[in-house]
Amino acid sequence: MKFLDLADASSALVATRSRTAKIQLLADFLRALAPDERAVGTAWLSGVLLDGRLGLGPAAVQALRGIAPAQAPTLTLSGVRQRLNSLQTLTGKGSTRERQGVLTELFELATIQEQAFLRRLLIGELRQGALEGLMTEAIAMAAAVPVTEVRRAIMLAGEVAPVADAALSAGRQGLARFRLDLFKPVSPMLASPTEDVDSALSALGTAIFEYKLDGARVQIHKQGDDIKIYSRTGREVTFSLPEIVLEVAALPAAALILDGEVLALGPDGTPRAFQDSMRRFGRRLDVDNMQSQIPMSLFCFDCLHVDGDDLIDRPAAERHRILQALLPPHLVVPRLVTDEQTAADDFLRAALAAGHEGLMAKSLESPYEAGSRGASWLKIKVAHSVDLVVLAAEWGSGRRKGWLSNLHLGARAENGFVMLGKTFKGLTDELLAWQTEKLLALATSDPRAYVVEVRPELVVEIAFNELQTSSRYPGGVALRFARVIRYREDKTAADADTLDMVRAVAAKQ
Repeated sequence: MKFLDLADASSALVATRSRTAKIQLLADFLRALAPDERAVGTAWLSGVLLDGRLGLGPAAVQALRGIAPAQAPTLTLSGVRQRLNSLQTLTGKGSTRERQGVLTELFELATIQEQAFLRRLLIGELRQGALEGLMTEAIAMAAAVPVTEVRRAIMLAGEVAPVADAALSAGRQGLARFRLDLFKPVSPMLASPTEDVDSALSALGTAIFEYKLDGARVQIHKQGDDIKIYSRTGREVTFSLPEIVLEVAALPAAALILDGEVLALGPDGTPRAFQDSMRRFGRRLDVDNMQSQIPMSLFCFDCLHVDGDDLIDRPAAERHRILQALLPPHLVVPRLVTDEQTAADDFLRAALAAGHEGLMAKSLESPYEAGSRGASWLKIKVAHSVDLVVLAAEWGSGRRKGWLSNLHLGARAENGFVMLGKTFKGLTDELLAWQTEKLLALATSDPRAYVVEVRPELVVEIAFNELQTSSRYPGGVALRFARVIRYREDKTAADADTLDMVRAVAAKQ
């Protein structure tokens, strides 16, 4: 396939508002791909560099803007992929100049449409609506397979591209190849917000209520003496949590996959500040010393595999019974199963008194839908907060001069991110310095300008008094009295709250 066909499909997605029309467009594109193009075509149209990061900063890509475009298309998907992959082999002295030479030659061969697509792909700015949900449905349509089976395969694979290749090549048999494998972490199942205990019971009936912990999500894999701990993004963090490894090593099961959270507790058993937990989480240096200062505790709330049996399709009630039989009580998150509001409200008060955020409410019948944020898991927080992505920041003045201060905040939507407001409140001097360094590294516009646009990668938890309707912002809602609680380094932009979720909170208010 010509590379221009991919660039044209991207432009058509941007111009298409209808979800149904987007899915049809994507399905038609997928059917047109040659067998050896399916994985890369799916990945690139989703805004993902299939073969990993190329080590290119925004400055290196923006420096190519002045290159005159080709008048006729000659590039192919496989040819562009080969050139981009060659960048990874260029290392050592003089490699920067060589890499720029490869990029320059590539852009000289690209038409103006292809250049525009390449720039956005390389700096992570491809916001065109080919998000995973749409691509999942498009794969199902193109391969004539059930969308539930595509979604499950993506959950197990952890990425879309190989699933598209398998579905288009071998249909349902291809999808059946994806299984839960030890030491291959899957995306965690996620929860949707709900207002209170009453709304959770109305939605779920008899439900499993658990303390909502303010820690770092982990997935733990064990096979014999081999134990690995992964963050919610799939990054291995075993090296930073030796005390958790010892706890898991003592468990009787030979093979396990556990889902839970780790956090630092004070002497009285209440949680320490989230920042204390994050000082330990993922740390590589001085781990022994930090372990004595900030010991971490494990609380598990799900079991996905035990001794050869995959449990993800079993109902939550059964998974939890297995979990409680396998683990000692101090490793299991406090839990209550009830359909009575009074009992659930008392449990919520107990969670808050113990210093936790609120409660999780889970359907007894729900399977483990990795990577999914559906109605089977609900989160009940007393304080209103949302996880948003930083889209840009403004240089401060007065005491904040020299720091990027006022944050432009966005929620996830089908076409990228939609701005919901700004805030500079809740930022300490330490946080201002940290975010300035981080945001400058993500800058996609002139860092000397008053407003610096950035790649949408940093997730920040924002508290607010209320959400109000707004004609100023395209999402139709705006945050009122927004303030920064903390940055969520344990989350990616794909974990941020969606515009639909924010609108649902606004509707309930």
